[in-house]
Amino acid sequence: MKTSLTQTMAMEHIVIIGNGIAGSTLARHVRKLSNKRITMISAEHDNFFSRTALMYVYMGHMRFKDTEPYPKSFWADNDIALVHDKVKCIDVQHQVLSLEKGERLAYDKLVLATGSRPNELKLKGEELLGVQGLYSKQDLEYMKANTMGVEHAVIVGGGLIGVEMAEMLLSRNITVDFIVRDTHFWGSVLPQADAQFVDQHLQKHHGLTLHFSEELEEILGADVGRVKGVRTLHGQKEIQCDFVGVTIGVHPNIAVTFESDIAVNRGILVDEYLATNIPNVYAIGDCTEQKNPLPGRKAIEQVWYTGRMMGETLAQTLCGNPTKYSPGNWFNSAKFFDLEYQTYGSVQAQLQAGEEEFVFQSKNGKVLVHFVYEEQTKALIGVNAFGIRLRHEVFDHWLNQQTPITEVLTNFESAVFDPEFFTQYGAEIISVFNTEKKMNIALTPKKWWQKLIQA
Repeated sequence: MKTSLTQTMAMEHIVIIGNGIAGSTLARHVRKLSNKRITMISAEHDNFFSRTALMYVYMGHMRFKDTEPYPKSFWADNDIALVHDKVKCIDVQHQVLSLEKGERLAYDKLVLATGSRPNELKLKGEELLGVQGLYSKQDLEYMKANTMGVEHAVIVGGGLIGVEMAEMLLSRNITVDFIVRDTHFWGSVLPQADAQFVDQHLQKHHGLTLHFSEELEEILGADVGRVKGVRTLHGQKEIQCDFVGVTIGVHPNIAVTFESDIAVNRGILVDEYLATNIPNVYAIGDCTEQKNPLPGRKAIEQVWYTGRMMGETLAQTLCGNPTKYSPGNWFNSAKFFDLEYQTYGSVQAQLQAGEEEFVFQSKNGKVLVHFVYEEQTKALIGVNAFGIRLRHEVFDHWLNQQTPITEVLTNFESAVFDPEFFTQYGAEIISVFNTEKKMNIALTPKKWWQKLIQA
């Protein structure tokens, strides 16, 4: 779509700060819906890339250019201007941005899609060579250099980014010690049974050494300014290492708002239309905080699909169709090395009042499924699944319909992805449930989900 200079000057100008999944999705959908002028600004990289694929670049499974889902010509072909620069400040009164390289850029609508920033340990030695996190493209380059010739590493923080970093390091035969603050891996998110299942998998199948209920007191340095080890706070142990991975979570990247009147708390505060308190200024993705979170959802949700959905939703609003952000039931997926994990609905680390649970672990030790349901009505509230793939559309339907746990279990095999290629656990799950709950339900082989998909 090509336009004349006169037409371009007359068009509403949408400026997006950030070209991650949220910002790029917004730009694409605005272009599908309109001929508005669009500019994306990013200081990290010229083009959108898949951040979750950085680990595969390090491991040699992909080239960096393979993480870019669109050819470099895509943006120009769609009249989306890219600016490789950093925004210094936002003048919301005059609707002008000041960029680090000196340019001033006016906007009609501004969208903040600035993502997250890694949390810092704030400990002595954190500035040493060989100490880093893993979030940006620059972090990937640092890690390639920082792990050359390294034999032993320590990772601080028991979460998903830590697992990814451990897999990366082990791919280069670097041994790994994990420092985990909780009593189990990812204990702030997973219930104890689930966390123990992951603990055993990481230690038994991948040789990680996990130090639970522990924190770092100090990062130790050598004379050359490089890390040589760590000292733990509680156990007072010294672990020799050549690399320290800091993976203690992320927080919304809101620094660009600090000299403006844009309201923030932990994140940039937005309403149900993703609008901030300033007219013509919006925010989407990891940097946002919902002022009024929807039932069953958190105020800050930093996952890929919520950024994509926010981009799609805001595009409608900016193109004249005001649309509320409505992400539906919570879901997420990840991998602990080769152990697949999915979650739908609400399964909290601690069982809540009025909730009941059923935890199934297969006899072969390869699968764990954790169901949570209402104590009185027996309606499904959430499920965690490890080592087995479940169909999103089926569990989303069950959650929306408040389906009783007994119906969920009798139809469980209808919710398993590719059951013809994998061991089927429906009968075993029902047998364990009947024994534990003193019930007498039976497995239903009907594949009713096929009608759901077709609909």
